[in-house]
Amino acid sequence: MPAEKTLESMLIARHTPAVHQKVKKGRVCIMGLGGLGSNVAIMLARTGVGFMKIIDFDIVEPSNLNRQAYSIQHLGLPKTEALKQILKEINPYIIVESIQEKVTAENALLMISGCEIVCEAFDDPTQKAMLINTILSKKPKVKIVSGSGLAGFSSANTIKTIRKFKNLYICGDMETEATSESGIMAPRVHICAGHQANMILRLLIHLETV
Repeated sequence: MPAEKTLESMLIARHTPAVHQKVKKGRVCIMGLGGLGSNVAIMLARTGVGFMKIIDFDIVEPSNLNRQAYSIQHLGLPKTEALKQILKEINPYIIVESIQEKVTAENALLMISGCEIVCEAFDDPTQKAMLINTILSKKPKVKIVSGSGLAGFSSANTIKTIRKFKNLYICGDMETEATSESGIMAPRVHICAGHQANMILRLLIHLETV
């Protein structure tokens, strides 16, 4: 087990010192720990983000295993607990705060407090709209990175990142929903999660133009 400074020096060797210091100071809130959120969190942990707040009210179920970050050993655990275990196995020195609670318009702002970037990773379109509208109207300086349109089997090249408003970025193809003939599976989900994680990284190192 490497000491904290040893592990950090190894990360710096890959990131360059200036980039690493910006990323290490990052404070990111991930709301929804399914296919997008769980994989975004893992990418950010590997990138060296120093603080993550992870939020979900659900437990790990067998149907989650086709695209989410969990494995058989996590079945039945709260997603917050399972994901925290995974993140600490990647980098035990990052700070992970977990909240096992359903996000509402009433508690959303309290939940994101202390974070400069919010990763919106809900499945429910109503929940997505509620969270985005609440943050944009009441915390306009907070940056949101959202996901929309990642189901099916279309080309990976249809997934992209757009800057919708000043502090709202959306990743996906913007249209493809899960149906009985077009499921939601690991490849496109992971690609979209990669777009979200990359956009968060760009925001942390102040490369905001998409």
